[in-house]
Amino acid sequence: MDVTTVRAWIERATASIRENRDHLTHLDSAIGDADHGVNLGRGFDAVLVALNTKNPETPGAVLTAVGGTLISKTGGASGPLYGTAFRRAGKALGAAPDVSAELFGGALQAALDGVVSLGAAAEGDKTMIDALAPAVRAYDQAVAAGDSLTSAVHAAANAAAAGAEATIPMQALKGRASYLGPRSVGHQDPGATSTALLLAALAGALDAAGDSETAGSG
Repeated sequence: MDVTTVRAWIERATASIRENRDHLTHLDSAIGDADHGVNLGRGFDAVLVALNTKNPETPGAVLTAVGGTLISKTGGASGPLYGTAFRRAGKALGAAPDVSAELFGGALQAALDGVVSLGAAAEGDKTMIDALAPAVRAYDQAVAAGDSLTSAVHAAANAAAAGAEATIPMQALKGRASYLGPRSVGHQDPGATSTALLLAALAGALDAAGDSETAGSG
């Protein structure tokens, strides 16, 4: 996965967030501040401007720039959480011009670790971790089984989507939604939903690029 594919991922992610902005805001209106879609959309719009201005030359540099922009331009909790995730992932990729399946797995784990550290949440708390953690596990399992980077990302995206849906019956234990107590049950978590959208965008970008890397290839 090279810098062109990573840039295409972010472009697809931005388009997906724009398309689902009202849906994300609707989800957030039930258990949050009703601003998740708006804030995240604003942040990713700023990301595209930043990437066109800075023109980072490696996958890691792209993700680092995405993270820094989200932290500075996105309101609410989304900016720090997603910004940290992308920055940690970018740092994990380093200066590699092309990303192997194993290297990207390390970046996903770094992103998850960053979110856990910042948000102090765990699986079952009804947060974005309920999509991201199973996605990382599914990705690692696919790579261990010898799947290509593209196939492993699809496994991660599917696990994230299932994880987001699984937040519906949960009671929120972290974030604004936790203030609602039992009333948070029956609503899908917006952060988990946007996490699933971002991973689906990556799967789409890899499909479009015709990425045929096998696990462990450079």
